[in-house]
Formats: sequence, structure tokens, C-alpha cells
Amino acid sequence: MGKASRDKRDIYYRKAKEEGWRARSAFKLLQIDEEFNIFQGVKRVVDLCAAPGSWSQVLSRKLYLPIKCSPDSRDGSLPLIVAIDLQPMAPIDGVIQVQGDITNARTAEVVIKHFDGCKADLVVCDGAPDVTGLHDMDEFVQSQLILAALTIVTHVLRVGGKFIAKIFRGKDTSLLYCQVRYLRCLIKSLKLFFPVVTFAKPKSSRNSSIEAFAVCENYSPPEGFNEQDLHRLLEKVGSPSGEGDLDCSSGWLEGPNKVYIPFVACGDLSGYDSDRSYPLPATAEGTSYQSLDPVQPPIAPPYKTALELKKASSHGIKDLEKLSLDS
Repeated sequence: MGKASRDKRDIYYRKAKEEGWRARSAFKLLQIDEEFNIFQGVKRVVDLCAAPGSWSQVLSRKLYLPIKCSPDSRDGSLPLIVAIDLQPMAPIDGVIQVQGDITNARTAEVVIKHFDGCKADLVVCDGAPDVTGLHDMDEFVQSQLILAALTIVTHVLRVGGKFIAKIFRGKDTSLLYCQVRYLRCLIKSLKLFFPVVTFAKPKSSRNSSIEAFAVCENYSPPEGFNEQDLHRLLEKVGSPSGEGDLDCSSGWLEGPNKVYIPFVACGDLSGYDSDRSYPLPATAEGTSYQSLDPVQPPIAPPYKTALELKKASSHGIKDLEKLSLDS
């Protein structure tokens, strides 16, 4: 399976390279913006789990570059975009990069320092764990990542701000809420801080994928809330009758306390279908389509060491076979 065949079966993979995006996930944020207009009035943004940088590219093109290219632009009027990831990332125009851990409160302090003590208007997070294919496990680990992102959000997001985060919506999600305590409080915790929460499924996200995106609007922390007490607060709301109740019943999901989250499909329904294969277009000269290289290969991918070890192991086996034949 070469690049050309992948270009044919994944239209957004091909379009990402043609339009200069580092990954096809850029279209997901663009389609969420089409539906919810999340960039309106935004001057300060935080991109969590940013590598390889496709969402940061969207933020740069939609927020930073239009103002920078304006003849009336001044340095003080330029939007500030801070991208955070454990992995290094190639530079993007107008994006300040922070290599750090989103589970560490000191990372939030670095972000606020870049904003000169102000807070962000928007926080986005397209992070996900290395999926195992076991949906129950993947949903649980993803929920922990969202809670880590929420920790950063409570430190850096201004009142009234917005938070966009990737979630996994498996068919057994309701069952999991009854089985795993932290998963039970995930939706509850989002509703605790954001009066308006919507689950969005961009058209560029495959139907076979269990991913969706939580679009959380109008950040409103509880009265007297202290960021340092977040986990204690989540533990309290995670059980139906308070902090001391460890029962796995879903009391807050039933009766008058039941939480309903609307689900919305984003993107032009007449546009490209992410699950369909499209023929490769011919060029203007009539020649066959030339597959493009990725816009920005990873700088230090976490799988690099594994590939090197596999390559070394393969060479070792070949040397051993050669030695056996020579003898």
C-alpha cells in the first residue's frame, strides 16, 4: 500500500497535503468552527497536546496571519497562541511552543506568563492516548487525559471562555459510567464548569472512529472554586450522594438529575465523505496524479527508538544467517 493508494482512499489525507496542513485533523477543527464559530473574538488561545501541529496551523491561519497581514496591524494587537506538547514540534508562524506536561500545574503558570498574566479565550485539545483497539480501555485512558486538560483549563481559561476536547464515545459508554468512577464524573465535571456542552462529530472524522469532540462554552466555575481543589471537587460530584459514597450506581444519571448532552454533526453534508474512496485527479497536463510527501514529518516521534531497535534486530538476524551460510 503506497502513498497514492492512501491518497485515493482517504480524501482528507490527500487534501491536507495539497493545502499544506500537517495532518488531516486540521479539517476537524475547521468544521467545528463552521458549526460553532469558536474563533469569534478570540485573542489568546492554548493548544494542548499540539504535536504535530495541525490545529496550531489552523489557529495561526484563522487568527494570527489575517491580523499580521493587515496594514493596520500592531504588535500589541496580534493574537497570542501557545502550543503545548511533550514532543518537540516544528515552528509555526505566530505560535509559541512550550514542551511540557499538561498534567503539571507549572505548565499552566508558563502559559499565563506568556499571556502577561491574562487568561485564554479558548483552549483546544486534540490529544489522545496510543489506542489499543480495546474501546473500553481507550475510553477510560482518554477520560483521564481530558481530566488532565480540564486541570489546565481551570488555571488558564477566562470566565466565559470555550474549551474543545476530543472524547471517545463507545457503544458501552453508559455501562462504563456505572463501572468506573472517574468516567462517571467526566460529563458531570464538564457540566459543572460549562453550562453549554455539545458533542460534535466532524464530517472529516471517520464513522468507524469512536472519537467525537466536546464543545464546552461559557466557562463558569462554581462560586468559591479553587483550582487546587479540582480533584477533590470531582471526587465529590463523582458519586450520587457525596464524597463518602463509593457505590457504582448511576444516581446522577437517572430521574430529574439525568444529564443529556446534544450530539451534532459538523461540516458540509454535501462535502467529502471521510469513509469513501475517491479517484485520484489527473493534472492539467493530462499526466497522472503525483502523490505528495507529508507537509512536516515528525521531528522526534516516540516510535523512532522502536523502529531503530527493530532495524538493528533485523540486521542481527541477517548477519547470523550469513555467518551460518559461510560456515
